Amino acid sequence: MIEIVRALAPNPGPFTGSGTNTYLVGDGRNVVVIDPGPVIESHADAVVAALGDAEPRAVVVTHTHPDHAPAANPLAQRLGVPAMGHSPGPEFSPDVTLGDGDNVNARTFSLVAVHTPGHTADHLCYLVGGALFTGDHIMGGSTVVIEDAAAYMRSLRRVLELAPARLLPGHGDELLDAVTAVQEYIAHREARERQILAAVERGAHTLTGITAVVYAGIEPTLRPAARRQVAVQLEKLAAEGRVRLLPDGADPTGMIAVPGETP
Repeated sequence: MIEIVRALAPNPGPFTGSGTNTYLVGDGRNVVVIDPGPVIESHADAVVAALGDAEPRAVVVTHTHPDHAPAANPLAQRLGVPAMGHSPGPEFSPDVTLGDGDNVNARTFSLVAVHTPGHTADHLCYLVGGALFTGDHIMGGSTVVIEDAAAYMRSLRRVLELAPARLLPGHGDELLDAVTAVQEYIAHREARERQILAAVERGAHTLTGITAVVYAGIEPTLRPAARRQVAVQLEKLAAEGRVRLLPDGADPTGMIAVPGETP
């Protein structure tokens, strides 16, 4: 029987919630550590203590963002096991690279890597039994920042096809109704697309203007991230011909969105 222990890293913030969830996944004899988080000595000590008498077999990361991966190499070295992930990134260098469908072999059980790009290009989820460890692909209690909207939607549908029983996110609480949670994520992204299209059709054409309509009332500290999300969504909509994007002469970092051809 697979046992899961969550160790919460002490790195709360606007984008990390109460902190990064580090998971110890094992069967009492062997354990894999997922997402050890940033380099915080007290957190590393807590993870090592939580191992108990079980043998560590690997330290794996879902992606290389600084709230998930920097502690992986030093912890793996401390435990004498390989650090694993999709590819190198800031403060992370995998001893073993993982692609879609690769196994993380813990001798008496294994985790299957599921490539889920969208939040980042290097993002992996990990499946064991009916549990899917989702990193920042799906979080508990909030949506996520994405880099590629089209890839993200494909990855959400991939997870839906897997039909896991439970989701264990990199931030927030476990989601026990996994299918419903994924469906809600898909519906949220589709609704956001409709909101952006409606804003453009009603005359909001700049990133700043569209963001003000779609993310009305958002906290000032989150406005830059919201603006970036509008840009990412517009790139997807433009690729589908639903909007046209033009350079913004008044803002070299922005764009002008105008309605595209109706499909």
